[in-house]
Amino acid sequence: MDIARMIDHTLLKPTATEAQIRTLCSEAIEQNFASVCINPSYVSLCASLLKDKTPKVCTVIGFPLGATSTQSKVEETKIAIADGAEEVDMVIQIGALIEGRLDYVLQDIQAVVAAAHAEDVLVKVIIETVLLNEDQKIAVSKIVKESGADYIKTSTGFAGGGATVADVALLRRYVGPEMGVKAAGGVRNYDDAVAMVKAGATRIGTSSGVQILSGHTSKTDY
Repeated sequence: MDIARMIDHTLLKPTATEAQIRTLCSEAIEQNFASVCINPSYVSLCASLLKDKTPKVCTVIGFPLGATSTQSKVEETKIAIADGAEEVDMVIQIGALIEGRLDYVLQDIQAVVAAAHAEDVLVKVIIETVLLNEDQKIAVSKIVKESGADYIKTSTGFAGGGATVADVALLRRYVGPEMGVKAAGGVRNYDDAVAMVKAGATRIGTSSGVQILSGHTSKTDY
């Protein structure tokens, strides 16, 4: 399996510098990663550095809490796309899901999907599995599938936990074979990555992509 082409090479730390983002893009080109995943303020820079290159520019929307308004998420999506984003990873309104306001969660996702798909931009929906019980994971999997999004994504990496093989397998079971599944958070070595892919992941979000391909491990994730 071509693990490199499944990796979203990620740097979302609040301390990320322009120099680090430039290095991230250079590594993505060298390793032929699927994308770089960065905060919105760096989209323009990455778009210029990756112009005519294979890796895509991916950014995050409503990150990391998902608690901004739907209108804010839509506007953030439109601005990111104008700056050069080719993929967006949005965070759901987690509290709304937990209290059962499923219509709100669906409409929130659909609004971002509509804005992104109008410009042929992919949408990955972050559900923050570590904060959910199994019933909630199943419910939101069905919502994300109904929304028309392109991927369901496990985690932000900022909520105290990340992807697990069991969660990836559960998401794959409930979104079906066509939708993408992105495992993010805690994937730090080659064996971890392979296990996620075997469970059903089609993308891996990690800051350890170079180490994964070199067979080394990393003590830090995002």
